[in-house]
Amino acid sequence: MRQQILFSAEQLHTAQQGKACLVVDCRFVLSDPGSGYREYLKAHIPGAVYAHLDDDLSSPVTSISGRHPLPDAEKFAEFLAQCGWQPGTSLIAYDDAGGSIAARLWWLMKYFGHADAALLDGGLPAWQAAGYALESGRLTTTRTALCGFKVRSDLVMSTAEILDNFGRSDRILADVRARERYRGEIEPIDPVAGHIPGAVNFPFQRNLSPDGKFRSAQEVRKELLTLSGDQQAGDMVYMCGSGVTACHTIFAAELAGLKEAKLYAGSWSEWIRDPSRPIEANTD
Repeated sequence: MRQQILFSAEQLHTAQQGKACLVVDCRFVLSDPGSGYREYLKAHIPGAVYAHLDDDLSSPVTSISGRHPLPDAEKFAEFLAQCGWQPGTSLIAYDDAGGSIAARLWWLMKYFGHADAALLDGGLPAWQAAGYALESGRLTTTRTALCGFKVRSDLVMSTAEILDNFGRSDRILADVRARERYRGEIEPIDPVAGHIPGAVNFPFQRNLSPDGKFRSAQEVRKELLTLSGDQQAGDMVYMCGSGVTACHTIFAAELAGLKEAKLYAGSWSEWIRDPSRPIEANTD
């Protein structure tokens, strides 16, 4: 039986009655890194703990890294222990942005060898629309023992590997940033605009319906196969600005039953650290 990776508000509410899950609020705004936690303190799903993208789901930025380097195993294990998570407990993440931040936590669980993780479809807005209660303040948790990890390095590609794969017909690099950022028409976050030559554009918003919930598995599958053709023909690698929203499309691909894709974890913000690396812009 396939692991359930997407919960409706109703399903999450039922799961919480059995007290077999840990709910994690991942709300975050790049332009105001403290706002997500402030909103969490005001109101969140009952029993939810908070995960900060910069502090909990990333390592410190270095002179050669992108904006959100992957956390090391020890740091991530400590975060989960502080949350009270332990093996055998389902982790269900949510945000208020269609899962675009929460998917990073889902992916990290997978990367560190713990597949029992899922997203709340539609996030906090869907929970509220279903009429369920919220609570405020910080949750007091009981720290659990540090758990073991088995890092799945097969799920990641480095910058060096991206360079080595230039020109390969069986490797597709998909950039999930908005089309205008991919084309280099605007760049509101990083100091250089454009994209990696050869990368194709597939904005992650295409995974979602207008209500912020995921499109059906059949619809997502059809969309993603326009990129890869025969899914067995080659490997998909997803990137974005810093390795966060790319996880959203990796999640969508798994939801659609496609084979595991890779994440270019450094993504655009790491690629442009070295000015000798080629870039392309289509601003004509």
